[in-house]
Amino acid sequence: MSNLAADQATYNYCALPLASYACRPDQTAGRIYPSTESATRTPFQRDRDRIIHCSAFRRLKYKTQVFVYHEGDHFRTRLSHTIEVAQIARSLARALFVNEDLAEAVALAHDLGHTPFAHVGEDVMVECMNDVGGFDHNDQSLRVLTHLERRYPAWPGLNLTWETLEGVAKHNGPLLKKGETPESAGLPVTVTMVNDQMDLRLDTYASVEAQVAALADDIAYNNHDVEDGLRAGLFTLNDLRTVPLLADIIPQVESEWPDCEPKIIIFEVIREMIGVMIEDVLGETRRRLKALNPSSVEDVRMAGHAMVAFSDPMRDKVDGLREFLYENMYRHYTVRRMRTKVSRVVRDLYEAFMNEYHLLPPEWQKRVEDVGGGDVDGIRPRARIVADYIAGMTDRYAIKEHERLFDLHWDLR
Repeated sequence: MSNLAADQATYNYCALPLASYACRPDQTAGRIYPSTESATRTPFQRDRDRIIHCSAFRRLKYKTQVFVYHEGDHFRTRLSHTIEVAQIARSLARALFVNEDLAEAVALAHDLGHTPFAHVGEDVMVECMNDVGGFDHNDQSLRVLTHLERRYPAWPGLNLTWETLEGVAKHNGPLLKKGETPESAGLPVTVTMVNDQMDLRLDTYASVEAQVAALADDIAYNNHDVEDGLRAGLFTLNDLRTVPLLADIIPQVESEWPDCEPKIIIFEVIREMIGVMIEDVLGETRRRLKALNPSSVEDVRMAGHAMVAFSDPMRDKVDGLREFLYENMYRHYTVRRMRTKVSRVVRDLYEAFMNEYHLLPPEWQKRVEDVGGGDVDGIRPRARIVADYIAGMTDRYAIKEHERLFDLHWDLR
């Protein structure tokens, strides 16, 4: 891995207002493949920019958050969700005096590995890949960043810094217990591969910046699933009055704005809910940081517990909101009907490509053959490449691909 020379960049890194426990760009552990750093951007800013410009990021525009893209123009997609997560992550990072660019980079990358049709597509891929290496969307995000994106002549992937890759791999906490190995713990294929290339220290916690991105994800999807569920008519504001997190916020907003139209009341309720959750995270995180009194990012990694978290009372309220959304949104009959349809799309595509890999586009056929997946005994490598192909699809591409393969009249109209 490459190391930055102290005088390599013109940026005055030391002028950045960072806490002692923040990740400093001038102290990065480097990249898998040595490269010259920019004179005008820090390594973490460069990571963020590489993610924004990659193909997988653009495809998030037509990947489902909850509702399939054709169901309405105002529902969240993976792209709009990712942008909202990045905004919240930046705000939290700034308030905690940690590296805003790194937190943003991890937030922007966290959903790149999602299949079409959100968790429905992932559930199908997990089932299909159960005996041939497994599938996990977090691992697939790391795979996009280190292997699948092919934009540079000198290396595969985006060649991001150790800190960004660590954040993507470990943003939900350590992946190994002390004494475990990736093999003994049965870790997914990509995190094991990347860990062999650059030790990600999988038995430690990630940086505060990565933890910020993980909590920003929770805040964003819980709040905006409420807004999308209300917009779709799956439940009403009155239904939400029984949810502990909203029991006080809804009457407070209605009392403050008694003559406001219902749509604006909803926006104000969501805005207040986001604010309450952010304030709680900041309060609890500052309490934990004060108790630990870390003098370096290493102290955070070795703390033995997360630094960025909800308080216990807020976590209970968030769990209550999740239960409400699970029963009233994710299990709503209209959502379940769409789940049934799109799960068949993903399963049909997987089985067709596994049974006859020559149905894949030529570039993907070559990938299968290059790793021996075209042979009779090459099921595992073929399955991984088929999974890469399907996971990279947008909703609309998957639907069209299914029509091209299974609609007998597709080319005859």
